Amino acid sequence: MYKFKTVKEMLSGQAKAMPDKAFMYYKDTTKTLRELDDTANRIGNGLMSLGLKKGDRVTMLIPNRPEFIYAWFALMKTGAVMVPINIQFKPDEIKYIINNSEAGTLITTGAFQDTVTKMKGEMPLLKHIIVIDPKERAGIIPFEDVMSANPSEPDIAVDEYDYASFIYTSGTTGYPKGVIDTHHNYIANAHQIAEAADFTEKDRAMLILPLFHCNAQVVTVLAPMYAGASFVLMEGFSPKDFLPAIDKYKPSTFSGVPTVYAILNSLPDAEKYDLSSLRFVICGAAPMPVEVFNTFEKKYKAFILEGYGLSEATCASIINPLKGKRKIGSIGKALNGQDARILDENNKELPQGQIGEICIKGDVVMAGYYKNPEATAATIKDGWLHTGDLGYKDEEGYIYIIGRKKEMIIRGGENIYPKEIEEVLYKHQKVQDAAVVGIPDPKWGEEVFGFIVPKQGMQITEQELVGFLKEKIADYKIPKKFVITDAFPKTATGKIQKNKIIEQYAKEHGIDLSKKFAAKK
Repeated sequence: MYKFKTVKEMLSGQAKAMPDKAFMYYKDTTKTLRELDDTANRIGNGLMSLGLKKGDRVTMLIPNRPEFIYAWFALMKTGAVMVPINIQFKPDEIKYIINNSEAGTLITTGAFQDTVTKMKGEMPLLKHIIVIDPKERAGIIPFEDVMSANPSEPDIAVDEYDYASFIYTSGTTGYPKGVIDTHHNYIANAHQIAEAADFTEKDRAMLILPLFHCNAQVVTVLAPMYAGASFVLMEGFSPKDFLPAIDKYKPSTFSGVPTVYAILNSLPDAEKYDLSSLRFVICGAAPMPVEVFNTFEKKYKAFILEGYGLSEATCASIINPLKGKRKIGSIGKALNGQDARILDENNKELPQGQIGEICIKGDVVMAGYYKNPEATAATIKDGWLHTGDLGYKDEEGYIYIIGRKKEMIIRGGENIYPKEIEEVLYKHQKVQDAAVVGIPDPKWGEEVFGFIVPKQGMQITEQELVGFLKEKIADYKIPKKFVITDAFPKTATGKIQKNKIIEQYAKEHGIDLSKKFAAKK
């Protein structure tokens, strides 16, 4: 069914088929498939000379730069397991992932060298710290030394069901869990995304999301490689540099989160740049407000391919079709090769229009959470991955997401879905970002609160917002209180962290959150 069985086979095969194909663009340099293959082989052999074996975990604390790509594919060549770490993590979070994954090797940069070397004594299984652009060489191995091995392919047999990566989730409570993705997961999703996006050798994807995130890995690196396309590696999303980069590199697509599109909607002078290369753009990681969606398409004349997925299903599972009927406000239908259903608490499918949990089945479903059988059993039931997201299907099978199961607000017995209220708030001309959450209340159990970031240079009042909502939603859904703030805490991919908004407000006002979280586990 798939052209390749493993990521190792995919890189080797494409390098033989298209050796001079420019695959990666970075600043003013390019890397062909043959060059990437040789570099991955060198690093793989260099790591094996240090004692790396198939199945060993290697943590990577690296920002968006070519060395991440080189090291990643080197690990795929050797049968080792990549464990990327969020570069925004604090020392204790970094230490937890290294210890939990039982990694014997860490690859990082000089910027993190002091942090990790100071903690080395607290990470008993960590043998090697490999540093890109090291500050000093004492106690570490320079990355350039590992790159100097021979370019022949490591003589390691890698199977399609071998572990390829542990992607640690940013859970709302407790420590993150390590999602186990296999080579089969990666290849299946790369194939499905390439097919859904109609990728060809002429396409070029621009990567602006962090490489430690599954979206960047699968949508803008693996799927283009699978299709023989290419990608542009950016160091991140910069509003100032974004439009000039589109003009310079002529990508046919990029993948972003709703926050990126909201920012792009407010950029002036877009007409100064040649953006005609964009065939379509991709939105994922969080539901896009309809108002943001419509504004972007009108301003940039670019087709938005909105998708839905999660690390536990490799990356992407549901998408509005590029060709055929598209329903704005919906997340679309399951990708070919996957099944998406709305199930109740007893794992039974619900009829159209009824709200239940969005569940996924197919080749992309993770092997489980590393060293966490209880969480695995609670998430995968009878082969169905329970996403924790609530939604419903319409009469044509299109899925609409309502919000996170744990984010649903229960006020006096009434179920309130924050996304419904947020969609209305985003239509207000002064609202940049909106987050609706439930705050514990002695009378109602939970009360609805709205947190608002106004657009730059604008002021907005609670009275304005209440008046705006009164004509559009039932009174019991209108937030009891609005908090106007300058910014929201967000993940590295731009997703609003509602748990941190709640925690900060509760801390400032002496509210006990233990009952709230206990009730929703």
